[in-house]
Amino acid sequence: MGASYSKSGYETGCAPFGPELVTTQAAFEQGASAAAEISLDLWRYLYVKRVIDLLLGSVMLVAFLVPGLLIAVLIALTSTGAVFYREERIGRNGRRFRIWKFRTMYADSWRRGGTAPYQSSGAILHWRTAKRLRDPRITAVGRVLRSWSLDELPQVINVLNGEMSLVGPRPIVHAECALYADSLPFYLAAVPGLSGLWQVSGRCDLEYEDRVALDARYVSNWSLRSDLAILLRTLPAVLSREGAY
Repeated sequence: MGASYSKSGYETGCAPFGPELVTTQAAFEQGASAAAEISLDLWRYLYVKRVIDLLLGSVMLVAFLVPGLLIAVLIALTSTGAVFYREERIGRNGRRFRIWKFRTMYADSWRRGGTAPYQSSGAILHWRTAKRLRDPRITAVGRVLRSWSLDELPQVINVLNGEMSLVGPRPIVHAECALYADSLPFYLAAVPGLSGLWQVSGRCDLEYEDRVALDARYVSNWSLRSDLAILLRTLPAVLSREGAY
């Protein structure tokens, strides 16, 4: 179901546009046009799910406010750079948005990772698909945050903004579209999630093609009951730290 790709080797050139992006753009355009055939335009998905996101998201925002402030102070005291990290991701129907995360990398991470400031899509895909490797770009505090998924707490803002949902496919960057191949329409038909089948099924211990298959399975079998089941499995998955790197 997923596309083939290499987990070793990646470009280190500084050109922001290359052959990989041409392929990715073609895959993205084809997926976007095919996503219309996979309908999630159900009132339960569009309205009930949104109300749940707003209610639970608001509770989470209040609950995590103090811990979030402490994390922000810790990041600011231990490394230079902004407290938050924002990166463009692909949302439902191809809508682009900027995700909120606590910064877990050094300000000069491109030097430590052996890539140029304007990474090629090959470099981006290397780090997106090889998360089990020890990443030299991540700070000591960042490793702890990632281990407990605390770096993702600010994504509650994306949920309240309607760019993400509490449950859905894991949000991807544009360069990853080509890896979804024929399954890309399933991803584009749904709202990306703070949690999802991938997050509660082993995360980075799974192969990328398994992640793609889980996203397609989630969309194909979506229901409010399945969302509730995933939410109930999320906290145990976070506490177990299985597949978190």
